[in-house]
Amino acid sequence: MIGRQYEVKELNRLYDRNKAELVAIYGRRRVGKTYLIDETFEGRITFRHASLAPEEEETDKSRLRAQLDHFYSSLVLFGVEAEKAPDSWFEAFLMLEMHLQKIDDGSRQLVFFDELPWLDTPRSRFVKAFEGFWNNWGCHRKNLMVVVCGSANSWILDELINNHGGLYDRVTYEIKLSPFTLCECREFYKANNINFSDYDIVQSYMIFGGIPYYLGYMDGELSLAQNVDRVFFTENAKLRFEYDRLFESAFVNPEAVKAIVELLYTNNNGFSRSEISSKLGISDGGRLSRHLNSLIASDFIMKYVPFGSGKRDEHYKLVDPFCIFFNHFVQHQKGTNKHFWQQNVTAPAVVAWRGLAFERVCFNHVDQIKSALGIADVITSVSAWTKISNDDNGAQIDMLIVRNDNVINMCEIKYSSDDFVVDNQYYRKLVSRQELLATQVSRKYSIYNTLITTFGLKKNEHSGIFIRMLTMKDLFAF
Repeated sequence: MIGRQYEVKELNRLYDRNKAELVAIYGRRRVGKTYLIDETFEGRITFRHASLAPEEEETDKSRLRAQLDHFYSSLVLFGVEAEKAPDSWFEAFLMLEMHLQKIDDGSRQLVFFDELPWLDTPRSRFVKAFEGFWNNWGCHRKNLMVVVCGSANSWILDELINNHGGLYDRVTYEIKLSPFTLCECREFYKANNINFSDYDIVQSYMIFGGIPYYLGYMDGELSLAQNVDRVFFTENAKLRFEYDRLFESAFVNPEAVKAIVELLYTNNNGFSRSEISSKLGISDGGRLSRHLNSLIASDFIMKYVPFGSGKRDEHYKLVDPFCIFFNHFVQHQKGTNKHFWQQNVTAPAVVAWRGLAFERVCFNHVDQIKSALGIADVITSVSAWTKISNDDNGAQIDMLIVRNDNVINMCEIKYSSDDFVVDNQYYRKLVSRQELLATQVSRKYSIYNTLITTFGLKKNEHSGIFIRMLTMKDLFAF
């Protein structure tokens, strides 16, 4: 298994403990939650059940009936002897309890519920039944470990992890499964005999993010550009409809969540909560909080405080590469051009997109950047900064790392197909930005001009403006 060493270690540690465990695993669709459990606990799962995906044409009653019948099938598959399917979740969990007691030989019993949120159909009383299963029976059995997972992160967070009712503080351990890093993407490609260069891997990350499922569509006999055309732009492209499925499968109100994502897509620096509320015409209340929190939990967006602002001015920024790429190039494609990407790899629109997309790669690898700067253990805040001015004194800084050791790394992020060149005009712009930033911070801070680029920096009379220089090699650090 590629990556996930920490998660595997923790799951095995919990498995080996002599106490009841209720473990919740969440993360965005296609990130590998089920695969993690299958690989970690191969041959050790006592009972497992994967929920049915909801369908629009179903009624609440028929949806509940389908889920109960399917649960019964899983019970039978694992040896439960029962004459008929349960008529309620209370009855279903009683059947599971009786079966687990019957086969109990003192060894660890591992129960795995995959896509648990889908079981909670309207008026099904599923949460109450699950509460009874765990509080009245499961939590008292030292040899029982229940693992639940789901892509509907808002449900996992609200109904389990942050539940204020009967399941309050009942989850014994939670794991948020995040996308692969660049280093893990490289390992994945190598394990699957796909010989992409690091430069191509960065570009693939700018399109697919670190989502293992998407990376699995790459064909080692094709170039990256050919692969992109194959999975996005051909008539039956594998990922042509994935964008809508992302929201439909993971959110109770997919259109509202999608609207937030598509609004954030329009501004590289994102928007404040009040701006989101105003622009979308939605109430700035609990529902918006749940949407934003679930998008953060799914790694679609990040929350940050712009430099020089207070906590009340928190901004939300879209950082999911797949959503950005889809909105930029796929969403509004008219017709089918199966060679679209190969024909446009050097087009101005693609070149401009790469610059912004590389910024997102860097924001998704802040830990690697801090490590390369030798400040992995220093407390920092990371943000972008834009100062708007009617004259020529405005400025935009791609990334600011404000450090507790009284240093600010003013990071310029430049995607380039060769060594980056600082010419006289750009040099003067950097000097101006540094002077402007100096007027906005305490005199105790030192400002370090820092370049993050793909290959390196060409030495000339202006290149000394950068005190530190990082390349994509640093982003690949483990």
